[in-house]
Amino acid sequence: MEGAFRYHTTQVGSTASAGASREAAAGAPVRPLHAGRMRARPPRRGPGARRLARAILGVTAAAVVSAGTSGAALAAPSPQLADVAYAGSLQLVNEQQVGPAFQTATGDRYQGRGGGSFGLAQNILGGEIRPNVFMSVGAAPIQELEPKFTDWYVQFLASPLVVAYNPHTKYASALQTIAAGKRPLKDLFQLMAQPGFHLGRTNPNTDPQGQAFVEMVELAQKRLGLPAASVNQALRGTLSSQEIFAETALEAQLQSGQLDAASAFLSQAIQLKLPYIALPASLNFGDPALASTYAQASVKLSSGKLVHGVPLVVDATILGHTDYAAASAFLTFLLSPQGMALYRKAGYAVLKPILFVAGLPQGVLAEIGRA
Repeated sequence: MEGAFRYHTTQVGSTASAGASREAAAGAPVRPLHAGRMRARPPRRGPGARRLARAILGVTAAAVVSAGTSGAALAAPSPQLADVAYAGSLQLVNEQQVGPAFQTATGDRYQGRGGGSFGLAQNILGGEIRPNVFMSVGAAPIQELEPKFTDWYVQFLASPLVVAYNPHTKYASALQTIAAGKRPLKDLFQLMAQPGFHLGRTNPNTDPQGQAFVEMVELAQKRLGLPAASVNQALRGTLSSQEIFAETALEAQLQSGQLDAASAFLSQAIQLKLPYIALPASLNFGDPALASTYAQASVKLSSGKLVHGVPLVVDATILGHTDYAAASAFLTFLLSPQGMALYRKAGYAVLKPILFVAGLPQGVLAEIGRA
């Protein structure tokens, strides 16, 4: 892994993992924790926190991931199903690389489905889907499931926004010049605001990328000194544009020539071999250290809720459904050197995993602090 976990809750810290591995279920010893630091989370109590607390204290056979865990060690005593719901931007890497590698490493089965993270959370809440692992962009979709389905999550990846474009569009020459740094970034937003420029993006009501793209344009307008009307001109209406697509369909629209450019994660552009224009860290929502900068922008959803910008990080949790051991093994695999290497190759920024937990008792926290 990329170093030890940091463990975030309400007191001083240590490190821990997301859950029990399959080898733990077979009786393997608990691996040690490693010192780190915590941040506050509102306390909630639930079965996930209690299970994790027992694992942290070593009073059950639940193993935790340490810096030395390898994917090869994850042997499954009997095949189970890791049923994974994930943000649509993870579709290629999960289906083509991570899922098959997990099956080979563990003997468990894998199936996945992608979509907007908030939309998936609503489907889970409504009982329309019953995955046992949820991977979202940002923590907010997971927090919508608390405390009924989970009360913890692990943050371990980041993927900044870029503007991908079709190399055959009539605007390709101008976009290539901007991408090469031969024209100022300001020209990109002026180009996107032109009548006839087809700019695709995802739905802010259901997808964190859709929210962040609107917020990015808002930040760009302020930071680059663009006319105030340029935001609406570029977006063709924040929530009502005809060029809003499902996250899993957006890049296909771009590749087919229906769009001139589109919102994308850097990882998507790399995996699909799309040309793209990189954005500075102050605009790309990919640096957790710039959270206060991103929070200066906001978007109002159809529900009336005002959402402020947050870093585009990938968070994962296990849900209280079937085949818990396989779900736990899948998350363990994600955080292993083998899993992290697959995501890095796919264009993600690999972060030191941070575990966010709500509702652990004070006595547990004191023990963690002494570990």
